[in-house]
Amino acid sequence: MKSLLSALESGRLIELPEGTKDEALEYLAVLVEAIPEVGPGLDVVAAVEAREKEANSALGNGVAVPHARTPKEGELLSAVGWSPAGIDYGAPDGKKVHLVIMYLIPETRRNTYLKEVSGLAKAIQATGGIEDIVNAPDLNTVRHKLLDWVGIALDAAVPDVRARMIKLETKQAAVAQAVEAETWKAGGPSELVPFSVVLSEGKAPVVLAQDRELVEALEKVSDLAALVTRGGDAAAGGYRILVRSVTSYTAGRQLVECLAVKAS
Repeated sequence: MKSLLSALESGRLIELPEGTKDEALEYLAVLVEAIPEVGPGLDVVAAVEAREKEANSALGNGVAVPHARTPKEGELLSAVGWSPAGIDYGAPDGKKVHLVIMYLIPETRRNTYLKEVSGLAKAIQATGGIEDIVNAPDLNTVRHKLLDWVGIALDAAVPDVRARMIKLETKQAAVAQAVEAETWKAGGPSELVPFSVVLSEGKAPVVLAQDRELVEALEKVSDLAALVTRGGDAAAGGYRILVRSVTSYTAGRQLVECLAVKAS
């Protein structure tokens, strides 16, 4: 479960907008492609779709683990998507999928992947299923439930695991404080939502946020990529957009961290 813990630490847990299975897989694949360790030359979207045609990746009980393989060396990587509404995934048990954990598996990490999925299944069974995730009110609740699973699978008594969990909680607190500071800087009481935009050459921008209304509004903005890469303060989709940082990766990928402000 170390890959899942790393995904939670690095902010690779998102709420998936309502849509099809293929759309959900593309959202997560683009997020995986943006991980610096992945590097250029790998089309994760195509690789995941090809694997999914060979065999449905649903584990049952509302969980799916789609994956792609890479000949490159490195660690097992993952990204996580939560769907409150559920996805018609074509699962063997006929149930909608609410949790999608996508893996990128280096050739040398096949056994690591199998152990992680086995640990995931045991943790789900030990905690009585995923009802808490299906009925979660927000993404933070989902995050804490996943941390429970990680603790069960890795044994939270191990000092390294406990330290990393504390680090994650500290990071979340720091983000909350930064958001509060930006709220006052923006002029007092406002609805302020942090979000990210993943930019890839030749592909439409992907907005990652917990607010479905914000995602739908911004993805309708035709020049969103140009707007966020200019930086500063701009208006789009009925929101005032504050660009906080732009990080460039290989293969023309960029991750833009933003804040959306909407007057109360």
